[in-house]
Amino acid sequence: MSYLFHEKLYRSSPAMEKLTQTPVTICGAGALGANIAESLARSGVNQLTVIDCDRLDERNLSTQPYYRDDVGAKKVALLEHHLYEAVGVELTSIAKKLQPDNASRLLKDSGLVIDAFDNSEARQAVTDACWVLQIPCLHAGLSPDYSEVVWNEQYRVPSDVNDDICDYPLARNLVMLTVAIATEIAIRFITTGEQENRMMTFQDFSVSKL
Repeated sequence: MSYLFHEKLYRSSPAMEKLTQTPVTICGAGALGANIAESLARSGVNQLTVIDCDRLDERNLSTQPYYRDDVGAKKVALLEHHLYEAVGVELTSIAKKLQPDNASRLLKDSGLVIDAFDNSEARQAVTDACWVLQIPCLHAGLSPDYSEVVWNEQYRVPSDVNDDICDYPLARNLVMLTVAIATEIAIRFITTGEQENRMMTFQDFSVSKL
């Protein structure tokens, strides 16, 4: 029995075929990026690329799908191994820093880009490259009690004032709420072409259109 048994029951066969045929690039393998990659892989997306140059720190373990023995290793290599072990998806891992001089080259073969970076410089590079390449780009971002999932057309790169995000409070459940919504928005786009924008406020569990 396929690991996609439940997804196939929920979604149509043409939808599942589109998921397998669409190359998705996720920028960032942290709290949002790694969990979105796992959710997409377990939903039927099997052409996945993840770009990230960071190594796993112990403080990442509460919000990211890694293990204690993984600390110190490259996040993308860990994600590649774990997803293959879990469901047999052969993720392409790129352990490089995405920046303006390589963004277009790294993203050019994507059918969809999901920006889950944690700093404004990298987010700007992704935003600009996707505009030039005319690739659909979905941005997912977090703050302590707020998150948003926004398509490139309405996205504004945040200020670099809060770029040291490792030091601000972050609840796992806000991460997972954002991941679930971002993943479903991405799947609906791949299968129907529909683009939706959402904002979430954590204290009142509000999910609203943007």
